[in-house]
Amino acid sequence: MRLRVPAHETRVTDPAAVYPSLPSARTDPLPLATTVPGPCVIGATGGSGTRVVAGIARESGMFIGARLNPYEDAVAFGEYSDRWIDRFVERAGEAPEKELLGGMQTDLEHVVQDHLAELPPEARAWGWKEPRSIYLVPFFDATMPSLRFLHFLRDGRDMAFSENQNQLVRYGDLLVDDRRREKKPVRSIALWSLVNSAAADYGETRLGDRYLRVRFEDLCAEPAETVRRIYDFFGLEGDAEAIAAAEVRPPSTLARWTSKSPRTISKLEQLGEPALTRF
Repeated sequence: MRLRVPAHETRVTDPAAVYPSLPSARTDPLPLATTVPGPCVIGATGGSGTRVVAGIARESGMFIGARLNPYEDAVAFGEYSDRWIDRFVERAGEAPEKELLGGMQTDLEHVVQDHLAELPPEARAWGWKEPRSIYLVPFFDATMPSLRFLHFLRDGRDMAFSENQNQLVRYGDLLVDDRRREKKPVRSIALWSLVNSAAADYGETRLGDRYLRVRFEDLCAEPAETVRRIYDFFGLEGDAEAIAAAEVRPPSTLARWTSKSPRTISKLEQLGEPALTRF
């Protein structure tokens, strides 16, 4: 995809605005009472389609939790996100207070211990799917150095018209407050660009081979091949073609942006061009 953007157009170009700075001296690794590989975490901006990835991982031997909502999000980690993301993101670009990190760490230790208490003996790996984990990647990395993060994303133009704008409602004023007067699709792609760019930058520079980026469109177009990439990354095994056939169903909303006003799409592409081109 090639996008032509006039030089004067405003772009989202500051992904560092999402994450605080975490000096290593301020955090200690959590004690993980298991030899099973993990945590394997699936995160994304809301509405990307992470449920299918959770199903693929679960069917291939990864424990993703005993208490899941209908979208296969791990409920306890969703509640953890509720408690901490706002306070964490508010410190973007700064070093968070010791008290904040201490509270997050103590809470996370309890959540992880409860999660692992349900770990079945046959599990090949353990982790969770909670899309908003994308906002906490540096903290999870600092406290769980064995973290493997699967970053799932969908075309930002499609995401701009998603019915699921929960993350925009919750974090839009924190992260894209300069877009408050804009229409929802514009604010949505601004948040999509910022958060996914931050996650990709952190993953590529800090996580290395513990980071995998998977596009929803690739999963729909090449399901078996993409399932194999997920297997390899999480250390899972299984019949990729069978799992893909059972789990992957391209939705009718795929590429829904193509039916929208060209003028609106042009504005979205101008704003989101760096991230749209990158991803």
